[in-house]
Amino acid sequence: MCMLIHSETEMLEYGKKYASALQAPVVIELVGDVGAGKTTFVRGLAQGIGIKEPVSSPSFTISRFYSGDKYTLTHYDFYRLEEPGIMAEDLAESIADKQNITVIEWGATVADFLPANRKTISIKYIDENTREITEL
Repeated sequence: MCMLIHSETEMLEYGKKYASALQAPVVIELVGDVGAGKTTFVRGLAQGIGIKEPVSSPSFTISRFYSGDKYTLTHYDFYRLEEPGIMAEDLAESIADKQNITVIEWGATVADFLPANRKTISIKYIDENTREITEL
């Protein structure tokens, strides 16, 4: 499936709608350049599963954990990670948690640790307001 998103609000709504069809445990890999809207999608996803606290990018902390009404969410950003190291163990625990939704940005470093049945979403920057989303 491929679609165009024309604003930050639409990206948030897409994330919420996507969340409505999810059942934990699930792993979602987000693919896209810096500034493509990956974290905005995660904000919408988090709202969709009942997370009330603000969601921010884990670029510097590598991971962030949130508790929602029904599920938990672990959001990883491996952009700065050169090798999996201990993050492989942390990631394995997240994936094994039956009540957790695991979202991964920049997953190439940990690709060998990701399940084959993960969901992959590509977010491509088109222009300042437009993104192309492809569910792979």
